[in-house]
Amino acid sequence: MQNIDFQITAFLAYIESEKGLSSNTVEAYFRDIRYFKDFLSKKSISRFEDVKQTDVIEYLSFLKTKYASSSIYRSFVAIKVLFRFLKKEDVIKKDITLYLDLPKIWQFLPSVMTYQEVDSLLNQIKTDDFVGARDKAILELLYATGIRVSECSSLKILDVNDDFIKVTGKGKKQRIVPIGKKAINAIDYYLLNFRNEIQGIDYLFISKNGKKIDRVTIYNRIKIYAKGANIKKNISPHTLRHSFATHLLENGADLRLIQDMLGHADISTTDRYTHISKAHLKKAFESFHPRP
Repeated sequence: MQNIDFQITAFLAYIESEKGLSSNTVEAYFRDIRYFKDFLSKKSISRFEDVKQTDVIEYLSFLKTKYASSSIYRSFVAIKVLFRFLKKEDVIKKDITLYLDLPKIWQFLPSVMTYQEVDSLLNQIKTDDFVGARDKAILELLYATGIRVSECSSLKILDVNDDFIKVTGKGKKQRIVPIGKKAINAIDYYLLNFRNEIQGIDYLFISKNGKKIDRVTIYNRIKIYAKGANIKKNISPHTLRHSFATHLLENGADLRLIQDMLGHADISTTDRYTHISKAHLKKAFESFHPRP
């Protein structure tokens, strides 16, 4: 019987080649499955065939003492996909995770920023040097288009024009996303005043030493500006993506159009924003209606 390491390797190859998941998603699945494997090892379980439903529940209970709900949900999804694969490959006779469930993912979405918080965040950035001009362009772009941080860091100069950007998303699928004037102006300012001094690299957003900017750098820069703007919420690049979608929905945009712009293959993924928008409407009603 093949050991756990072999089965994990086969699983990762499956989700990358047959399911077309991005390298970032595959890496996230690998981390989550590796932690689960370490937990099983401490229980002297060396084969997935010997894992019981109670083991999975015990592991999720363990995660609850250490991690946020969103991290627990992601780990749970990785385990469910793994056991579905093992059943498909006849490694196990029964999928023990089939009837296990957690609350719907929309309950774990990051905080959505208010319009005022978005303005405060963007106005915090000073654009009188390379880093500031670049960061302003990045943040304006993330909020204007709702693209993922990995998609932003991979953009090339020729992917942007005055009306649209060409985005390469999950599974290397390409889509066209409209872009607003404020984001274009910020990008043009960065290109004309600072980016044009560095040649020989096609990527739009780069470091001062001429290398493609990475996701971690963008994440850390946003944290700095959020702190400077005195925003108490836990702000990340994905918060701007969620805020983009929610603000569009609140202002009457069609859910299918938002789905296309976000690059969601399934409308049900986009549909979770209706829960946020309804919560916003409920709060507004209770705040302003004379007889709430």
